[in-house]
Amino acid sequence: MLKALLHFCCLPLIATWLVIVTASTALAATASTDFAATAAMASAAPEQPEPGKPWRIAVVASGPYTGAQAILQGFAERLAELGIISNGDVPVPENTESIAPMWQWLAQNAGNGNLVFVPDAFYSPEWDPALRQQVKQNFLERVRSRGDIDCVLAFDTWAGQDIGLADLAIPVLVLDTTDAVSAGIIPSTEDSGRDNLLAVTQSGLYSRQVQIFHELLGFSKLGIVYEDTPAGRGNIALKEIEAAVQETGVELLRCTSAYDLAGDKGAEAADADADVDAVAERLRACHEELVRQGADAIYLTYPQSVDSVYNAYSLEPLLKAGIPTFAQQGSSLVKRGALLSLASRGIDKGEGAFAAEALEKIMNGSLPRYLSQRYESLSSLAVNLHTATIIGWNLPMEILAAVDEIYRGF
Repeated sequence: MLKALLHFCCLPLIATWLVIVTASTALAATASTDFAATAAMASAAPEQPEPGKPWRIAVVASGPYTGAQAILQGFAERLAELGIISNGDVPVPENTESIAPMWQWLAQNAGNGNLVFVPDAFYSPEWDPALRQQVKQNFLERVRSRGDIDCVLAFDTWAGQDIGLADLAIPVLVLDTTDAVSAGIIPSTEDSGRDNLLAVTQSGLYSRQVQIFHELLGFSKLGIVYEDTPAGRGNIALKEIEAAVQETGVELLRCTSAYDLAGDKGAEAADADADVDAVAERLRACHEELVRQGADAIYLTYPQSVDSVYNAYSLEPLLKAGIPTFAQQGSSLVKRGALLSLASRGIDKGEGAFAAEALEKIMNGSLPRYLSQRYESLSSLAVNLHTATIIGWNLPMEILAAVDEIYRGF
């Protein structure tokens, strides 16, 4: 085990361990037959603004999320470096996870005239499934009737499904999805299926996380919590997790009741209800169940839009049992008590920069469909030293040298 740890840490920037692996053809097969048929249909080449006119860009965001803030920040910074806008130093707002304030800042300050962040072209249902369809209809009607939008960024799975699969004559860039293939947004990481569509993918990211976690802790039974519905399985990239567990020879233990608060409505409605205490209670119960089943490590999957359910109360059974945890969605959960994750801010900003470079090519005449969708990130670890102390894990100095983000409480 020590040999594996040394190998992990001595690679420069741990690039070999954290670079995203080649896309899995098995994952591509998870898209439904109906979607595959729809995506294969020919689509018209997206329209471009008249020569000399600025590109007018809009955004559709599923709801507030810190990862989206980092992506938009990286997107703006890279646009400025490319000379597309003159000011990309957009500040991340305090006390909110929304990108709406960042959008308004860019609308007022980006400058240059090559690209315009349209002030009133920010759309979001704020994670409310009751508003989702209306927001979608409002945006699509505007694009089709007013013709004042030349490109749209779609953040997260909802927006990717609603806007990416619509028949629009403008480029659509889908960002910040866990698994765009399983979600039915694209048929494969190699082909978006539509001339106007590009969905940024990080193929193999979550299977690689499980493999890294296993190399570091050497567990034999890994527990996960998720909603056992098509949406719930897709949101956590379950097939990637299962593939990694099979490869490492680890037993996978499951609890599927934590987020089922809304009955037949499913987890999306539970998220919208924002009953954090109730979700945390169910999550705690799942953690207790996984401890009883004998889990010696937990991979903390992401309950869409309610990351605050990961707290001292819901994590207490794991901390008390000395069980290490790895957060799927990055360091925002390490701040809340998870032991480890990837240092997500660098990854998210890099995804934004990747999207900016794709947009530059699109503005110069490339079709989104024929650009690479695969974003490969290099990053390091995030660790919570307070959690490490509680569970009795002495972080080796060699590993500490590979850590980019350190938290000392939660």
